Amino acid sequence: MTTYVWDYLPEYESERADLLDAVETVFSSGQLMLGKSVRGFEEEFAAYHGLAHCVGVDNGTNAVKLGLQALGVGPGDEVITVSNTAAPTVLAIDGTGATPVFVDVREDDFLMDTAQLEAAVTPRTKAILPVHLYGQCVDMAAVQTVADRHGLRVLEDCAQAHGARHHGRLAGAMSDAGAFSFYPTKVLGAYGDGGAVVTADDGTERRLRRLRYYGMEERYYVVETPGHNSRLDEVQAEILRRKLTRLEAYVAGRRAVAARYEEALGDQAELVLPRTNEGNEHVYYVYVVRHPRRDAVIEALKPHGIHLNISYPWPVHTMTGFRHLGVPAGALPVTEQLAGEIFSLPMYPSLSRETQDRTIEALREVLATV
Repeated sequence: MTTYVWDYLPEYESERADLLDAVETVFSSGQLMLGKSVRGFEEEFAAYHGLAHCVGVDNGTNAVKLGLQALGVGPGDEVITVSNTAAPTVLAIDGTGATPVFVDVREDDFLMDTAQLEAAVTPRTKAILPVHLYGQCVDMAAVQTVADRHGLRVLEDCAQAHGARHHGRLAGAMSDAGAFSFYPTKVLGAYGDGGAVVTADDGTERRLRRLRYYGMEERYYVVETPGHNSRLDEVQAEILRRKLTRLEAYVAGRRAVAARYEEALGDQAELVLPRTNEGNEHVYYVYVVRHPRRDAVIEALKPHGIHLNISYPWPVHTMTGFRHLGVPAGALPVTEQLAGEIFSLPMYPSLSRETQDRTIEALREVLATV
């Protein structure tokens, strides 16, 4: 039996009837684009976050891009973020015409080192884009302090943090806006692509709706400002509506899996397990651990039928596509060190005890020999 870090089939089997009913609901509705399923999901996702607005878009990358544009980010601006993230975070900044500026992450939790923000601000800085990585939140009070001091906008990248809380406040509800991905692997995942931006601000919401629909506002074919074709699909929206009612159960399932890992692997001296910061409620989008001989561990697990991922093996600033930013090797030492040591164990709420126990047993055996 082969084990991977994520598998949607057990969830699909248990939710199949409801998911297929969601598809039938849309197909029989008579409206396949921006209909009642998108409107319903937008209302319900906004309400879940205690915010006035949610605007559904076609994917998480465009959620970040349109979110930044709606906050006024454009060519000539700089946006401060991290390199220890998925490339789409930075691609979205690049897509606005702005320049990404990187600060390092912290060694203990892999999140944005907010102590470095102040030094990264320049006259061109327009926004800060903190990434709530792996399922827990950045210290948003520290981010907002710097933003307020310099008059900057803040957009939270919440692609990996659906349902995560920081001192009781949900990811996405602690700044000007929050951008979400509903890629199938996410804590709240669709059965295809999808994304959304949440905000409390009426003006930001209006700009987002215009941006996601060609730049049109009231009359079709009348472009108010250049926009995009970035609509959330009706079928995915209806599926997300159904799954949103189960989000807290998904989170509870992930926390149970994480607790079993901690109990079974906490005695492994060289294996660093995830740390949850004070005030955070972790949702464990991925269960990222650290080992100085990471590559040897991963290779040794393959004969056991266990194939693990690395999130992420290449910091964005080292990629060929971002060479033009001129960030030299060694500029982000923690990020670069982590890239050689981190890897992810299987994590999803329907992960069976049998599969997890088999993974733990194999990992303990490998760790004793590498």
